[in-house]
Amino acid sequence: MGLPPRTFALAAFAFLAACEDPQQQAPAPPPTVEVVTPLRQAVANIIELPGRVQAIRVAEVRARVNGIIQKRLYEEGTDVEAGQALFQIDPRQMRASLNSAQARLERARATAENAAKDVGRYRGLVEKQAISQQEFDTATARLRAARADVEQAQADVATAQLMLGYTLVQSPIDGVAGRADVTVGALVRSADGTLLTRVEQLHPVYVNFSRSSSDLLDLRAQIAAGELNLTENQRIVVELTLENGQQYPHEGFVDFRAMSIDRSTGTVQARAQIPNPDRALLPGMFVRARITAGERPNALVIPQRAVIMKDRGPSVMVVGEDGRAASRDIEVGSMHAGNWTVLDGLEGGEQVIVDGWQDLRSGTEVEIVMATQ
Repeated sequence: MGLPPRTFALAAFAFLAACEDPQQQAPAPPPTVEVVTPLRQAVANIIELPGRVQAIRVAEVRARVNGIIQKRLYEEGTDVEAGQALFQIDPRQMRASLNSAQARLERARATAENAAKDVGRYRGLVEKQAISQQEFDTATARLRAARADVEQAQADVATAQLMLGYTLVQSPIDGVAGRADVTVGALVRSADGTLLTRVEQLHPVYVNFSRSSSDLLDLRAQIAAGELNLTENQRIVVELTLENGQQYPHEGFVDFRAMSIDRSTGTVQARAQIPNPDRALLPGMFVRARITAGERPNALVIPQRAVIMKDRGPSVMVVGEDGRAASRDIEVGSMHAGNWTVLDGLEGGEQVIVDGWQDLRSGTEVEIVMATQ
């Protein structure tokens, strides 16, 4: 007689359960992660700030006399030297004024020479009482007036020569001459100070940047607490990163720091001077400035790959004494040689996961392996 269907099914289930491999029911081993113990060491304090490039010198070339532009004597966008001619303004009117001034000078000199001869003749006559003292005094006064007229005429000639010189417009500095703001045939006026062009000196250049007043207060607090060493009057080195992420090959230094807070922005203005021999930096360009401001003598350092960047900020995974992973929010400072400086959130001696944290959750038990830093 056969078994009932229900009894047969239960017996089959029991047989299959008895045949299962015991190893398949064993729990999976905890994941293995690589950890490091954060080190304390002296590191440079790097501050990263956005900056904008500015020409170190900018000369606005303007008209200093009235006249018509006859020629443009330079090629736009090329290097020019101080004293190089850039524009020629019609000089005919100024040359005529110079000729007139020179004629007045000659007339004044002749008048003065004649007055001097009168005084010489009158001196002998007044001694013989052939003329009155009053006549001699009048002749002497005419001589002084004539000599003053000569000096005035000489000044007029010098002014006319200066104005004639202004008709040949020259570059006041070495640099790159920009686009001409006037064309040949344009009327320029000294009263309006008509802008002709600009000359910019691009080697070296300035990089302007600013830092918030709150950051400045934090910096001073860290110096007072001994967390940061900053030597007064020490040259502060600045390195640049270009807009495309490329490292700029020449480093500069901070040459100006404002001693007041900008009321409109709440920031402190500063400026760096950067060599620019290849003209890679152009005025108006945005850059990223890496400023070496002192040294942190006892900074906590962890590898870059240990830091998890999230929207709320950086964090790391640490392994507690119970052997379980836990997430920890931290505050980082500068990065140097592939390591982050930790300002807050970690203590020395903790085990920080550098590899294997990608699939971990807080509370997961892990096996640790010391990583090579």
